[in-house]
Amino acid sequence: MDQKTSTHLKKIFLISAWVCSSPAVLLAQKDFQKKYQSQMILAEEGTVIELPAGTFTLTNTLSLEGKKKVTIRGKGMDKTILSFKGQTDGAEGIRVSDGTDIVLEGFTVQDAKGDAIKTMHITGITFREVKTEWTGTPGPDNGGYGLYPVQCKGVMIDKCQAIGASDAGIYVGQSQDITVKNSRAFQNVAGIEIENSLRAVVYDNEATENTGGILVFDLPDLIQKKGGDVKVYNNYIHDNNYVNFAPKGNIVATVPSGTGLLILATKGVEVYNNRIINNQSVGTGIISYYVTLKKIKDKEYDPYPSNLSIHDNIYERKSGLPISKDPLGTVIANKYGADAPHIIYDGIKNPKMLDEKGNWIAGQCISIINNKGQTIVNLDAEHSFKDMGRADDQFKCNQ
Repeated sequence: MDQKTSTHLKKIFLISAWVCSSPAVLLAQKDFQKKYQSQMILAEEGTVIELPAGTFTLTNTLSLEGKKKVTIRGKGMDKTILSFKGQTDGAEGIRVSDGTDIVLEGFTVQDAKGDAIKTMHITGITFREVKTEWTGTPGPDNGGYGLYPVQCKGVMIDKCQAIGASDAGIYVGQSQDITVKNSRAFQNVAGIEIENSLRAVVYDNEATENTGGILVFDLPDLIQKKGGDVKVYNNYIHDNNYVNFAPKGNIVATVPSGTGLLILATKGVEVYNNRIINNQSVGTGIISYYVTLKKIKDKEYDPYPSNLSIHDNIYERKSGLPISKDPLGTVIANKYGADAPHIIYDGIKNPKMLDEKGNWIAGQCISIINNKGQTIVNLDAEHSFKDMGRADDQFKCNQ
């Protein structure tokens, strides 16, 4: 190559680089946001909003409000990427509210300032092949929730992914009639969380490299007071040993690193046919709200778990001390060392759910049977761990 040709090619390269960083390109990104926000505002019943392939930088929340039978469809979760890394306005990447039969599919939302995709007051919301993620090393400055339907009816989450949320990657709260399936959550504080929700099925998912894999919680001070009728089955819940990076004060900041499945104060939960593997502190935890040491001001709130069935799961773990350094992990490590039981029960029962002999009344028993590798400890937390001990065969219900 002669010097003249080389110089000419360098000029072309410099011009191309200038064009790619020029205001015209930035304007194109602004045009993208304006175009698709306008489509969402003007969408009529039955509208399909088609997002093109490519990576697009947005600075404001995209909002869809008060719509019926609208689909927002990208070209695929790895082909249509909406980046909010430079977001300056709005608390979410995408916000959908007050609608019916909404479908979100085939795209990724990255690096939202707050929650990635929040939907509220929707009857019939579907997330299909949607990814939410925060790039880089997970930390407390990441948004709280990836997929975040709350106060919805008829929730479908299928073939989705969630990465890097500082609270929960896939979260369904105060909702009814829920399916979470065929999805993957990793490097979140909580991988998948069902909170104060009714009639949920969570199956064929993978939760890995989170602080806690799957959480089923009932919490106080919420509009929908009680969850229940939750089934968690056929999931692969493994290697959830990530450091807890939730902001201080969040309820999930109390989740011990190394937790596979955690049930907090919820009634009517069935857990079966799951592989719960190499969660190095707690395979499955069953706890009351009292263990959080937070005050309860909600007079309608019931802080006790009951009516649970945990059966036919596989528990395995590498030999070693619990990795959690929180008080619960420390108590268990001091008692059992590297031989910590897979299933942890705090032992705190609601007196109203017991008969005069201290046994569960009909329909409220906690049943733990037929699990491979089943080992259980009753912490006796109500009496400051005084009678903490193994209880491998003490959770058989005769009802």
